[in-house]
Amino acid sequence: MTFKNFFQQVDIPAQCKKYDLPLWQCPSFLFLIMGMVIIVSSLTAYAFGARYIADPVIVALSVLLLSIVLLIMAFIITQGFERLAEASRLKSEFVSVVSHQLRSPLTNLKWTLDLLISGDVTDTKDKQLSYLNILQENSNRMSELVDDLLMVSRLESAKLLVKKEEFDLEKLIEEVIKEFSIFAKASNVEVVFHPQGNLPKVFNDPAQLKIVIENFLDNSVRYIKEKGRIQIKLSKKDKEILFEIEDNGVGIPKKDQRYIFQKFFRSENIMRQQTQGSGLGLYICKGVISRLGGKIGFRSEEGKESTFWFALPLIKH
Repeated sequence: MTFKNFFQQVDIPAQCKKYDLPLWQCPSFLFLIMGMVIIVSSLTAYAFGARYIADPVIVALSVLLLSIVLLIMAFIITQGFERLAEASRLKSEFVSVVSHQLRSPLTNLKWTLDLLISGDVTDTKDKQLSYLNILQENSNRMSELVDDLLMVSRLESAKLLVKKEEFDLEKLIEEVIKEFSIFAKASNVEVVFHPQGNLPKVFNDPAQLKIVIENFLDNSVRYIKEKGRIQIKLSKKDKEILFEIEDNGVGIPKKDQRYIFQKFFRSENIMRQQTQGSGLGLYICKGVISRLGGKIGFRSEEGKESTFWFALPLIKH
């Protein structure tokens, strides 16, 4: 743990705000109180031992042992409270995000169905088709959200099935780019692929990797404000194969970067773009890559660019 992470952990007001808890229920505050109790208990034990035990070494060792036991107990109890608080926070976020994401498509579905049932729609084929397209689009949005939630459930319960096989990752990327070509063109975005020559095949799960690449490419297209360019690179680095996707989109604010792979998180500048999203895509990407034995990361500068990457081992295991 770095000093920065340590200070973030002991920042009691920030922790209480994160979990939306009063001070006396905050795990960090409880740990502080327990620390004070340990100090008082150790001093009391030392005073008692010094009075009744002649050997100072035995007294010191007894106090040290007591302090260690109490500290371990305090840490375990605090971690338990923190997990409960985190579960409560995620439950609230889950209800909020799902409600928000479902409200719009459900409203559109209800409005369209009411209109069709009312009989006020003209009998022209084009008019009927446009309303059917609305129904299809909104049902797809709800289906995508359900799929994301199911994927999160599988990742967290360690029930995600991994079926590794040897395949050509370069061809898989080209397939995803082709599938996104209409979306990218409609968004006025150019997608360029730069694979390194003579790349070896990869022994991994192509279905799961396709989900990761789709999420990366979808985000890159969505978060480019105007005419944009996306560059995808694939190369071999030592005993790993490296995938990188770079865009000239809105970027990620520095203060938000440490949260980018958290569940349900969406940075402020992305929210201002008013793009659809559940905040689960990057969380799923990180979970999948971890399950596949790889590494994932990013670098970004707000208002300029973002580059997301993952690296996978080439050795079969």
